[in-house]
Amino acid sequence: MNEQNLNEGQEQQAVVPSSEETWNEDTYAAWTGRFGTPAEAAAKLNKDPQGRLFPLHPYLGEVQGKKIMNLMGSNGMKGVALALLGADVSVADFSEANARYAAELAEAAGVGLDYIVSDVLKLPEEILDGSYDIVFAEMGIIHYFTDLAPFMDTVCRLLTSGGRFVLRDFHPVTTKLISSKGSTAKVRKHKVDGDYFDTSLEEKRVSYSKYLPASAHIPGSELKQSVVYWRRWTLGELVTAAARSGLVICELAEEPNLSSDVYDKGIPKTFTLVAEKR
Repeated sequence: MNEQNLNEGQEQQAVVPSSEETWNEDTYAAWTGRFGTPAEAAAKLNKDPQGRLFPLHPYLGEVQGKKIMNLMGSNGMKGVALALLGADVSVADFSEANARYAAELAEAAGVGLDYIVSDVLKLPEEILDGSYDIVFAEMGIIHYFTDLAPFMDTVCRLLTSGGRFVLRDFHPVTTKLISSKGSTAKVRKHKVDGDYFDTSLEEKRVSYSKYLPASAHIPGSELKQSVVYWRRWTLGELVTAAARSGLVICELAEEPNLSSDVYDKGIPKTFTLVAEKR
């Protein structure tokens, strides 16, 4: 499916078909390349599960005994960390390969994890029962949606009364407005050359590709042709979509670069939106 087809009114879904096909490739190898085997990753998680949740944990609050849903939770790393802290955790993601890594990770860590392989906009009705204390999604998630309303409505249906929604993602000032060159503080250059209000879709390579074995990057490989389509949202669009779904906005935190090499001082790099279902 190309961009023109998407813009001509075809049914919008959580992730366009090309995204689902590519994410269902063998991402297991990518996560092993990044985090090690599930057993190796579990050993690290057991030592410091709260550390894996940084900087989300202040927004999540006390998680012990809470029922939590991680939407598009990928390899289950955050979900297993929460389970180690005593939460009852579910993850929803459409990738069988992600589910495999997450299941082995949870087993190695000695915790339970309910992994639902599904498009998050097509969750089984029995899941949408308004029983979750916390629903969260984070980092590189929201741009996969071509319409925010169904996503926010799903969040609202999952949450119990008084439940909390936490969304942390890349700040649109950085993703939509500013381009950067250089990798260190001395040579890092920023240029305001984007269009903050651009609504077009962008064609991108799958985000896990850099963690795959070198053999996967040979010219002409299937991965080289694997793309996803992004829609970059403004902060106003995100907040409005959450409010229109019936969620009450509690906090919007705009965050600087939290890495040790702060070459983007003064530029918002990420944001965290906290909302509640009343």
